[in-house]
Amino acid sequence: MMDSGNKYGLWHRIARITLGVFLIFAGTSHLTFARVEFSAQVPKWLPMDTDLVVVLSGLVEIGLGLLLVSGWRKSMAGWVAAAFFVAVFPGNISQFLTHTDAFGLNSDLSRGMRLLFQPVLVIWALWCTGAWAAWRNAAHRSRTY
Repeated sequence: MMDSGNKYGLWHRIARITLGVFLIFAGTSHLTFARVEFSAQVPKWLPMDTDLVVVLSGLVEIGLGLLLVSGWRKSMAGWVAAAFFVAVFPGNISQFLTHTDAFGLNSDLSRGMRLLFQPVLVIWALWCTGAWAAWRNAAHRSRTY
C-alpha cells in the first residue's frame, strides 16, 4: 500500500507510466507504420533529412518512454521529456501553417486543437515526475538559507 503522505503517489506513478507507454508507442510508430505520417510534420525549413529526423525523434521517444516507465531519475526525465515536447512543437506549428494533413488532422481546427494539447504534454511530464515540484522546492530552499 502506498503511503498517503507520499507526494509522488499512485496518481503520479500512473500518469508517469502512461506517458512513458505513450512515448514508447509513438516512438515505435515513428520507425514502423506511421513513418510517412510523421514525415509530414517535419518542417521543410529544417536543414536535415526528413527521414533522419523521424527516425531520431522516434528513438528519442522510445528512450524517454523507457526512462519514464522505469522511474529512474524521475525529475531529470520529466525535464528532458518536457524539453522534447517543446522541441517538436515547431513541427506541429508547421503542420498547421502549411495545412498538411497527417494523423487524421485534416482541418485547421483539428491541427489547431493539437497545438493546444502540446502544453498539456509539457505540464504532464513535469507534474507526473515531480520535476516542477522538485525545482520549486530547491528554489525555496536556496532562498531560505
